[in-house]
Amino acid sequence: MFDTLSDRLDKVFTSLRGKGRLSDADVDATAREIRIALLEADVALPVVKAFIAAVKERAAGEEVSKALNPAQQVIKIVNEELVGILGGETRLIRYAKSPPTVIMLAGLQGAGKTTLAGKLATWLKAQGHAPLLVACDLQRPNAVTQLQVVGDQAGVDVLAPYAGSGVGDPVDAARQGVEHARRMHHDVVIVDTAGRLGIDADLMQQAADIRDAVQPDEVLFVVDAMIGQDAVTTAQAFQEGVGFTGVVLTKLDGDARGGAALSVRHLTGQPILFASTGEKLGDFDVFHPERMASRILGMGDVLTLIETAEKHFDSEQAEKAAAKLQSGEGFDLEDFLEQMQQIKKMGSLTSLLGMLPGMGQMKDALAQVKDGDLDRITAIIRSMTPQERRDPKVLNGSRRVRIAKGSGTSVPEVNNLVDRFAEASKMMKQMAGGMPGMPGMPGMPGVGRKAKRAQQGKKGKKGPGRAGGGPSRQEPTLPQLPPAAPNPLGLPQGSQDPDPLGLYRNR
Repeated sequence: MFDTLSDRLDKVFTSLRGKGRLSDADVDATAREIRIALLEADVALPVVKAFIAAVKERAAGEEVSKALNPAQQVIKIVNEELVGILGGETRLIRYAKSPPTVIMLAGLQGAGKTTLAGKLATWLKAQGHAPLLVACDLQRPNAVTQLQVVGDQAGVDVLAPYAGSGVGDPVDAARQGVEHARRMHHDVVIVDTAGRLGIDADLMQQAADIRDAVQPDEVLFVVDAMIGQDAVTTAQAFQEGVGFTGVVLTKLDGDARGGAALSVRHLTGQPILFASTGEKLGDFDVFHPERMASRILGMGDVLTLIETAEKHFDSEQAEKAAAKLQSGEGFDLEDFLEQMQQIKKMGSLTSLLGMLPGMGQMKDALAQVKDGDLDRITAIIRSMTPQERRDPKVLNGSRRVRIAKGSGTSVPEVNNLVDRFAEASKMMKQMAGGMPGMPGMPGMPGVGRKAKRAQQGKKGKKGPGRAGGGPSRQEPTLPQLPPAAPNPLGLPQGSQDPDPLGLYRNR
């Protein structure tokens, strides 16, 4: 969404790096470039003016002139001002003191309110709540049916007193929904209201009547982040006609310039609570201003990456894989397949890698990482026998031809996967058992010592048929690796880390 803005800002900051001092001309030139970048990203003009004025005032002050690195200080100022425009602090839902908490969704037709109702219900359910969806969009054809389907997918109850498609009273439906929630002990009610193709008096009056009937604790304005400046106009009209307490941005995964996200919060004064980044019910999360600002500036979003991993990763499988590394049993293709399935649950591989710091400068390389590559790798591994997965060394020519045919791939693709996995396995074993022969290169904390103790325990044991136990096993020598060892996922060749997500590091 913010690629255009990120690219322009990166060029601005690149021109600043290396300068020992910043003159007034440098500050003015930087402010001018940032202004152009924001306008090209479709940020509203009043927001741009306020942002540039704040940056120039702080950049011309003592905090930059006396800084050891003025360029980094300017980047820090821009980051803090971005966080301020986006809301400053994360704001969560305010729940009612006595249940149920009533949440009303409002917005234009096509903004994704009905789908977002299911996403919000899924998120609330994961937080331990018992949400109820209420169908109050009785004008759009099949809107009630759509909400029922979404509710079924989310595994939450849906109340639809009227069939919809132009039939029924939306105000009465909302009132019945709240009463039903009290009887059935639902602690959260999500009211899905009707939208329009444009702002009109009927829409505002209907939404205001529903608001007055159920007295919602939160009125969330759902806005499509891809509609640009029109999002600001719509938000201001809804604020005047109905009033809302928070904003939800949808379609943040789109290719629009995304200036609406930077404008709505500043011009309406209402915080952005949630952001929707995909079509699946799980593609929805709390909006964190500081994390979004970090993404825009190309600094990554490690906290969101960690939270996503904790949400989707099976801790038992991760511990099992780590134990195999510690015991020296190695990491086979069966383990790799299990971990890859866990990664796929986390979402798009490109978006996950984009959360890593510094990846914003490797966009061309990230563009070559396709989720379909994971599917091909999965097909290749599943075309192997259990023995071949545990010990790829048995893969001779005829076996590789059979695997290629079974997976719908080619023999070179099978060879490529096996070779890259072998190199990655060597690096994992080195990190698990230490780096013998290389001073200053310790193994994984706590892992090398355990592996070494296990190996020492085997020394001195008598082998079968050997008097006196025979000679002990020699310490394995470090294999010679290429300068940039490839990895099974085909990540960009800038990193030597065989475990970029930290799945096998001690916690």
